[in-house]
This record gives sequence, C-alpha cells and structure tokens, in this order.
Amino acid sequence: MTVLDTTLDPRDPAYLEGRGTTLERLAALESALDEARAGGGEKYVTRHHARGKLLPRERIEMLLDQDSPFLELCPVAAWGSEFPVGASVVTGVGVIEGVECVVVANDPTVDEGAVNPYTAEKIRRATAIATTNRLPLINLVESAGDSGSAGGLFPPDLVPSICVVFGATTGDAAYLPALSDYTIRVRGHAKVLTIHPQPINGHAGVDVRATPVVPAGPTGPADQLAEDERDGLRLARQCVRRLNWRKLGPAPRTRRPLPPRHDPEGLLTLAAAEPATFEPREVFARVLDDSDFDEFKPGHGAAMVAGWGELHGYPLGVLASPVRSCSAAEAQKVVHFLHLANTTATPVLFLRHVGTSGEEEQDTRYDAPMAHAIARSTVPHLVLTVGDVTGERTDEPRFRFSWPSADRSRADDGVIDPRDTRTVLGLCLSAVHSAAVVGAGHVGVFRS
Repeated sequence: MTVLDTTLDPRDPAYLEGRGTTLERLAALESALDEARAGGGEKYVTRHHARGKLLPRERIEMLLDQDSPFLELCPVAAWGSEFPVGASVVTGVGVIEGVECVVVANDPTVDEGAVNPYTAEKIRRATAIATTNRLPLINLVESAGDSGSAGGLFPPDLVPSICVVFGATTGDAAYLPALSDYTIRVRGHAKVLTIHPQPINGHAGVDVRATPVVPAGPTGPADQLAEDERDGLRLARQCVRRLNWRKLGPAPRTRRPLPPRHDPEGLLTLAAAEPATFEPREVFARVLDDSDFDEFKPGHGAAMVAGWGELHGYPLGVLASPVRSCSAAEAQKVVHFLHLANTTATPVLFLRHVGTSGEEEQDTRYDAPMAHAIARSTVPHLVLTVGDVTGERTDEPRFRFSWPSADRSRADDGVIDPRDTRTVLGLCLSAVHSAAVVGAGHVGVFRS
C-alpha cells in the first residue's frame, strides 16, 4: 500500500489565487446552469404548469428512485451560441427501480421543445452512452420537431427503450414511440403527428416508411395509456422493473471504501495551476480511495504518471497524460500500461492536462504506437480534462468530463466542480459496469 502525500499549503498565496480563479469560473458556470434550469422563462413555465404539466427536471425527479443521484450530461450545451442554453433537452444517467438508465427529456417550455443541432448532438451522445454502457434508455417526449439538421434521434437496438409521450410531438421525435420497445401516452395530451407514414414497432432492418399509418392522436396505438403525467411516470418505472435487468460487470471490490486522506478543496487550486507546476499525483491523492496509489514505472517516462488504485471500491488504472507529443519512453510506458489494464480487465481514467515539452521539440513519430494502443484497448475509458487543453480528440471514451477553464466552448459530457470529481467518476464507474468489462489482452508492442 502506497499512500500519497500532499505539498499543497492552504496558507500559500498561490494556493489562494488558484482557488479564487476557479471559483470565478464556477460562478460563470453556475449562471449558465441557472439559465438552462429556467427553461423558456417564467411566462412559459407558468403557462406549462397551468396546464397541469410538469417540467422536464420535475418529470425526471418523479421517475428516479427517491433520493438517488442524477448525473446530468451536457447541461450547458449551446452556451455562447445563438440557441438556448441547455439546448431544450435534459439528458443524464439515473437510477430507476434499482437500474441505472439513461434519461432524455424534452423541455417544451423552450421553443416548444424544438430540436436544433445542439439538441441533436446532445441526444446522440446520450444514446451512445446508453448503448456502449448497456443502460436502458427512457425518452420523455414532448417536442415541436426539428429546427435545422437534426437527424439520428432514434433509440438504439442493443438496449431496451421506453418512450413516454406527454404532449404534441412532431418531426423525428414523432417516430420514437413506434421504434421504442415500450410506449406510454398521457390521455388527453399526447399527440404524435407525422408527415410520413409511421415506422413499424421494432428494431434494425425494418423499413420505417413501409406501413402507411395515419397520424396518431391521443387514442393512437400505445402499450399503455396513462391518466396523467404522474401516472405515466409510474408506468415507466413499472416497465423498468419488469425488464429484470442485471449488471454484467463485477461489483465493487471493496464494499466500504475509505475516502481520500486529503481535502478535495485543494482541487480548486489544482484546476488553475500553471502547466509547469501541475502535479497529477495531487489529484489522485484527492480522488482515489484512502489516497492509495501504486505508481507504475515511476522512473521511466516520468512525464506520463500512471498507476493503480480504487475509486468507490472499483479497481481503476489512472494515466495522467500531458497533451503534447510524447517521447519513445513515454509511448512505451503507455502501451505497456494499457496492455496490463486490458489483461486484468481494469477500467482506465485518462487525466488530460497541458504539459511542457522541455527544451527540445518532441518527435511525433512516437504518438502513433500510443494512439494505436488506446484504439485497441477495450476496457472502459473515462476522460477528465484539466486546464485549457486544446486539440482534437480521436478517442471515444465511455464518459468525458472537464474542470472549468477559460475555454467555454468545450463539448464534453459536462463541466464539473473539481470538488465533485470523485462523486462524478464514481457514478460513471458504476454505470460502465452495467456492461461486461472485457480487456483486449495484447494492445501493442511495448518492449524495445
């Protein structure tokens, strides 16, 4: 057992300065979150409630198990664009009848739930998370249709899908009820209006234009008809219960994990650290169970910090990779580390941060073996981005989050308060274990 120590001093002026910078960024983020939660504004929210209808987050709260967490995804999508903050849809991972599910809920108070390009991307990402992590998908639908190019919103074929229709629904969203495994409509409110014939209820390989069906109104085909919205959510919970869903991945190795030994408040300072002073071990000391970290090859390719620990009882490999070209020793270290993670079927957390390249320019030819090993790796990957990291991502991790930075255009699954890192990663690890955790074994050449 190797317990990480810390060198951060809360009395140090640099500590206080970094903390203050991050808090300012969090204040801006909170303002954007407030704007997203406000929906279409007081006028439209009041009118919506007056019709006896619930807001999307109210629907989600009633759908989820009482007092269970909800990991919201991309909550400030479209921030800084011409479209409303939040992109008129709420997506996330929550627990329903003890089962972790992905939930997608249109916000009809924002442009009547119209789908814009940001909405489409947000829904596509939620659907991808449901598919890759084997999580049932619940659509809470009430949408005025498309606003621009927004295709590809249909439910996946590999996981169960449940659709609850709360109100008038047009455009691509109108095909969701027929393509879902379970469909619930709210009496007197649900209206599914399509221009084209509706698709046959089923999965891939079915011609969605094959059967001419008239636009469906409140008495159209549905598996179950709810008396009101609360009844519709009750029926959706009942559907999840009857799925008889079980996780395929292993349970946490440690049932009662010890919390980190160091105060997570220090993460506020680390979030604003300069590249030359950033120390990834300080992050691990505030995230891993009991601050216990077994470092891998500490004297080899030292800029790449890698090792093993546990997070909320789940075994985890952690790899802090500076965003720059790597040396031969660093690439060799990463390939070997990923090989071992796949051999032991251990999920990996990538901590992406800005690194210094030293006096000599790095040779990009060593990037290819590392990129190949990452692409070949089949264990779950989680990504946490720290600082103002630029550059295109080529990997497709199970989840990707970031700390607040000066760059507000980042399209991650969410920008999080650094102090919530351990909780967010714990929820992600629990979700990825809904699917089997299988390693690829050999992922590349790691010995010279």
